[in-house]
Amino acid sequence: MYSDTHFHFEHTICRNCAENPINGAEILAEMAKKNCFFGLDIGTESDDLLKRQACVDNAIAQIKDTRLADKVRKFIYFAAAIWPSTEEIKNRHKSMEILKEQIEAAENSKDNDTLNRKIIAIGECGLDHHWNPSGVDGRCESDFDQKMLNAERELFEMQLEFAKTLSLPVIIHSRDAFEDTLDCIKNIGYDNGIIHCYSYGTEEAKKFLERGWYISFSGSVTYTKKRKMPEMEELIKLIPDDRILCETDSPYLAPVPFRGKINTPLFIEQTYNFIAEIRKISPEKLSDTVDSNIKKLFNLAE
Repeated sequence: MYSDTHFHFEHTICRNCAENPINGAEILAEMAKKNCFFGLDIGTESDDLLKRQACVDNAIAQIKDTRLADKVRKFIYFAAAIWPSTEEIKNRHKSMEILKEQIEAAENSKDNDTLNRKIIAIGECGLDHHWNPSGVDGRCESDFDQKMLNAERELFEMQLEFAKTLSLPVIIHSRDAFEDTLDCIKNIGYDNGIIHCYSYGTEEAKKFLERGWYISFSGSVTYTKKRKMPEMEELIKLIPDDRILCETDSPYLAPVPFRGKINTPLFIEQTYNFIAEIRKISPEKLSDTVDSNIKKLFNLAE
């Protein structure tokens, strides 16, 4: 099965669970059956890492086939970071302390299993200036005066600096904030990681690529309207083979034909199919390319 470089497992199985129950064990077991190479569970809160690892642990424990359970432990990895919510921004110094404590606790875990508890990336962190109070993120422009915008940048730069200290790649969330994102990256001078769920154009992509960043596409690319398809095709063709990645951002952004449903890593194939068709290669070839990039970026053994 195709690798998924960005998903939120706990959010996926808990989101609207009363109305739309998602069985996490079944998802993980199906990924294992399809020989998934890599799946990365992403952090968004300073204190969510241990909770997320426990959530995956609990799901694995429900997989009756021990062979499949062992495969899941091998392909699941974790990232940890702080998404720029207003509360985390306001409490950024304390939040950074908590994040570091959580990472240390995970890496010093005495659990006697084969789950990859060592953090392989700092993410997701970044800047979000998409104002939509009714959206899932509840972003209100009125909450972000210049003091808050500066504080948001500071939180992002602290995490870039932290990743630099650890020599880990960074998974960047950047929405409607291209110039500020690039500015923060330049300020810290650390170019190592992913621009996740890429939402800018070709000129912005070129600037990220020039600095060495990987570009990751989610199911949102499948929403492209017909009149916008030429620009999307140009963008997807622009990304070099050695810089392209794919993700679900589950439980968000389910690709067509599942748009509107709770997204899961099992829907990743639709995104690979869409991108492969534009790049005029097979989905399997694209999968091999992405897996090769994953090994290099995250320094994974063959």
